[in-house]
Amino acid sequence: MTAFLEDPTVVTTPSDRDTDPAFALHRGGKIEVGLTVPLTSREDLSLAYTPGVARICTAIAQDPDLVYDYTWMSRTVAVVTDGTAVLGLGDIGAKAALPVMEGKAMLFKHFGNIDAVPICLVVTDTDELIETIVRLAPAFGGINLEDISAPRCFEVERRVQERLSIPVFHDDQHGTAIVVLAALRNAATLTGRTLGDLRVVVSGAGAAGIAVSKMILEAGIGDLAVADSKGIVHVDRTDLNDEKRMFADISNKAAFTGSLVDALGGADVFLGLSSGKVAFEAVQSMAPDAFVFSMANPDPEIHPDDARRAGARVVATGRSDFPNQINNVLAFPGVFKGAMEVRATRITEGMKQAAAVALASVVGDDLSEECVIPSVFDARVAPAVAAAVAEAARRDGVARL
Repeated sequence: MTAFLEDPTVVTTPSDRDTDPAFALHRGGKIEVGLTVPLTSREDLSLAYTPGVARICTAIAQDPDLVYDYTWMSRTVAVVTDGTAVLGLGDIGAKAALPVMEGKAMLFKHFGNIDAVPICLVVTDTDELIETIVRLAPAFGGINLEDISAPRCFEVERRVQERLSIPVFHDDQHGTAIVVLAALRNAATLTGRTLGDLRVVVSGAGAAGIAVSKMILEAGIGDLAVADSKGIVHVDRTDLNDEKRMFADISNKAAFTGSLVDALGGADVFLGLSSGKVAFEAVQSMAPDAFVFSMANPDPEIHPDDARRAGARVVATGRSDFPNQINNVLAFPGVFKGAMEVRATRITEGMKQAAAVALASVVGDDLSEECVIPSVFDARVAPAVAAAVAEAARRDGVARL
């Protein structure tokens, strides 16, 4: 494997940039705009632009739905961020977020054949951010929200979706949740259990932690407790924001009130969605055949090798250099592809649940401790997810085709 700087937060020098292959790959950017029609003659120009384009504009003005047939709208997503929660780097601003948004656009194209445009906004006021996204929306068939800090991200997604009739999807929440649920389904099958048999402890009550927890509860998980930096989220805490308070009402049937470690004793599943560490001994205290998904990047909450030595039966991470990578690219290209194929007005809970079931099913006979989730390069993934999402959209009454 080519060497590179292990810590992405290290400030590089010009000499570093001369030798680091990541800088060489990114020079000039990772995506570009191409043409889908010829432009080699005066006749081509007259059809693609004036005067021919005027007929298309007039037709769309008379019947706005024609925009899906005669522009790129049916296959193009805006990838929108305000740069406030970029990967593990935090609030680094709009310009510094652009390489990540370019990367997301590249993944959309490669894995889902969906064109995506990175949009990095210099606005962090919630109302202004929502208004800006809504004003940009007419050029796109879907909005992928990315790297917007919690708890603002919950309100931004909800309010943007309320104002638009195209899919709006905060991938940090729902992409992660879909992939985690798919992996949990297969891990439960592998160990002869159902989701209802599992008690889960989640480390992290940010965007991903809350979304994953909601989705697996909806799928029928037995019980679940979420821990933030101050301990387990429970109904008697007075320091909870609206999202955490709502979640306290629907989780933690065992009524844990202490620390993450207290709840891990005898738990079947640990889901790491924060930068906090979990000790070897805490994993040892979990139930037999436990699952440990330590998904912090680039430094997991517990190293996968240590989790296995501590007794975990199934181990997953967010890293590509270990088995069972929980990678959102397994979800979002197929989710958008399916939603946009039927011109869905939104992405429902049913569509997300269907995506998780379809993703889990791709593993099939390859199911093992080291394969509870498909490879990101498995060509079956996006088509399977897209088909399931499209069917669920019709079933949920949000499809227009």
